Amino acid sequence: MSPTPLSYVRYADGVEEIQPNEDQLTDETVASMARLNRFMFEKHRHAIRDAHAKSHGVLRGELHIYPNLPAHLAQGAFREAKVYPVIIRLSSAPGAIGSDKQSTNKGMAVKLIGVEGKKFLADKVDEITQDFLMVNDTIIPTGDIKSYHDMQLKLEKFAHTPEGFQQAISTVARVASKALTAVGLEPDINPIGPGDPNHHLLGETYHTLGAIRYGDYVAKISAAPLSENVKALTGQTIDVQDDGTWRDLVVDFFRTQGAEYELRAQLSTDLNTMPVEDASVEWPADQSPYQPLGKIVIPAQEAYSPARRVFADDVLSFNPFHCLPEHRPLGSINRARIKAYESSAAYRHHMNAQPRIEPRDISELPD
Repeated sequence: MSPTPLSYVRYADGVEEIQPNEDQLTDETVASMARLNRFMFEKHRHAIRDAHAKSHGVLRGELHIYPNLPAHLAQGAFREAKVYPVIIRLSSAPGAIGSDKQSTNKGMAVKLIGVEGKKFLADKVDEITQDFLMVNDTIIPTGDIKSYHDMQLKLEKFAHTPEGFQQAISTVARVASKALTAVGLEPDINPIGPGDPNHHLLGETYHTLGAIRYGDYVAKISAAPLSENVKALTGQTIDVQDDGTWRDLVVDFFRTQGAEYELRAQLSTDLNTMPVEDASVEWPADQSPYQPLGKIVIPAQEAYSPARRVFADDVLSFNPFHCLPEHRPLGSINRARIKAYESSAAYRHHMNAQPRIEPRDISELPD
């Protein structure tokens, strides 16, 4: 049985706790990421994202908020039943553009358009977008700023090693422990996470990993397959033979059919077992199951045209802090992301001579 609204943790200032040396660790982490951004620019002579650099599909769709949500779910952008146009970017986790034969986790970034209300970031306060960034895992093993900082500096140290060594750092699941130990990283701070990264990306369930404010409450958000055609892909292992296997799968699928995913919220009921400051802890579903908020409806379309790829990769930015204050990301990992995302996006747009645009209409996404 789902807990009653009174049992959910109420959002308050004390929900977050600043970590020891957090500002210093954050600044050092962001500086390391900036140096890697410059390194990758020299490699490609094109600036890329410092995470989820390689896209596999860019989709136009709609988010249909369900009617008559209970009060604890009718929060922020979900206050009332309505339809938001959305842009969805599917990607691989690393901040490098490598072969799909290199196993990595996948990401789903969803940008809602037409969200009313002042936004959290001062320079985006009048924008009408709301972003949710999700990965096909439930935790981030480097779940606090100290462990993420240590992992980031080690990744930077090995960025200049031979290509095969770099690939070992990004390899997960079946070879994670061996690869990470080989480069001096302990397996328990694997930055990518457990699971099988070669499951069909359209059958995966995607999670925000870290906690977010959910209006009066604290939650994690996920997107799960809803239509039967993508449910049928869940757990399907793909034999990745080519550098562009994932893009080809997405393009071939959406050329002839659409898909639906359900957006859900898991509300914290206990900050000890469902913490905000440690994103490496999986929130137990038996204490608080995911509850449906709405469905993402994606029609058949051309998922990776040249114009659409350039628009999503070079013009758009996806940032968890492009949000209403009611959906602000929480915890030290997320607080570090405020500076990290701004630094990375500013560098990428400057070096690629592209404007930083928050769309105000779905027609701005090219066909």
